[in-house]
Order: sequence, then structure tokens, then C-alpha cells
Amino acid sequence: MTTTLHNQFDSIIFDLDGTLWDSTANVALAWQAAISKVDYIDELMTVERVKSITGMTYDAIFDKLFPNLDTEQRKEVQALCAVSELEILHTKGGELYPQLEETLKYLGTKYKLYIVSNCQSGYIELFLDLNNMHAHFLGHQCFGTKGNPKADNIRDIVNVHQLKAPVYVGDTMGDYTAANQADVPFIFASYGFGKVPDGMVATIDSFSELTELL
Repeated sequence: MTTTLHNQFDSIIFDLDGTLWDSTANVALAWQAAISKVDYIDELMTVERVKSITGMTYDAIFDKLFPNLDTEQRKEVQALCAVSELEILHTKGGELYPQLEETLKYLGTKYKLYIVSNCQSGYIELFLDLNNMHAHFLGHQCFGTKGNPKADNIRDIVNVHQLKAPVYVGDTMGDYTAANQADVPFIFASYGFGKVPDGMVATIDSFSELTELL
């Protein structure tokens, strides 16, 4: 952790994957099951491949993973993966980062808490349902809702909930860029999947460090 930011914000907006939990192992299983249903893909879906695209919009993910497919094939694979992902995660879930709930409980006494992710519709709800996290968050937005980029979804949360001094917590360069475009300060979660060299107001090496930082 690089500094303290007491009393500077009224709200915290969180990224999900790589910030609140790590579902990549089970997403890889789900996507492998999905692509096995088509005869034009002969590839292995690994955790490393899933981590490499974490934070991208759901459409962009499949453009990057399967650049050689035609548009219709890519749409079919994306649809199959979307269904399989929610089905498998509903059973297996993801790995919550250490002291997640305790930290959220503490932060919720001082700040309004939200989630903005580039995931498909239903993914944030699954996370909240599976881990009994609804009580901690006042709202959420994702790419799947309107097809908008993360910066627009951050702005939506800020505007709809009339936030005066929000901060965004995320783990990738895409998170930083979106927060910057939305004029929201950025806290870098270095324990996640990406790297952000500079521009953040603080860096945390574990989720629980937010209790001291904020």
C-alpha cells in the first residue's frame, strides 16, 4: 500500500474479476465445455488464456481468443460460452479474495459501494447471489446491460446514484483507462491479473488493505 486516503471519497466502485474474486479456473472449464460442442475449434482453454483477456468487454474477448473464426462462428461460440459460464459458475463459483466480506462490511459503514464490470448480463448477479453479497452493494452495472464501455458504465453509476467523490478499484490497465475517462480516481489492486505502471492514487497488495487505506 502506498498512501492513506482517509475522508477523500464518499463511495467506492469495484471491478469484479481480479478485484473481488478469481473465477478464471471455472470459467476455463466452462468455456472448454462450450467449445467442445462445435467442430471448428480444436483448442485448449486454459486458465492462462482466460486471465489474458480478463477485463476486456465480452465481445472483445472472443474477437481476441478466436480471430480466425468468421462472424457467425464467433457469435455461436460466444453464446455457448456465455450459457456454460453461468451454469458452471452457479455450481462452482469463484475464489473470493482473502477477508473480502470482512473488508466490505467495514467499508460499507463509511462508503457507498458499487460494482462495474465488463462482464455479461447475469454475471454480477451470480456473484452476489452465490456469496450472499447483495447487502454490501447499492448498485451495479456491466457491459452486458447496454453494450457500453466501462467508462460509460462508471459514469452511469456516478450519475444515477449522485456520487460526489467516488473512487474506482481495479486490477488492469483497462480498469485504469476507464476510470480515467470517467474522471474517477483509481486504486490499483496489484494482486489481480494486470499491471498498471502509474497514474493510480494508491496501490493495494491485498483486498484487506483497503481498511487501512480508506
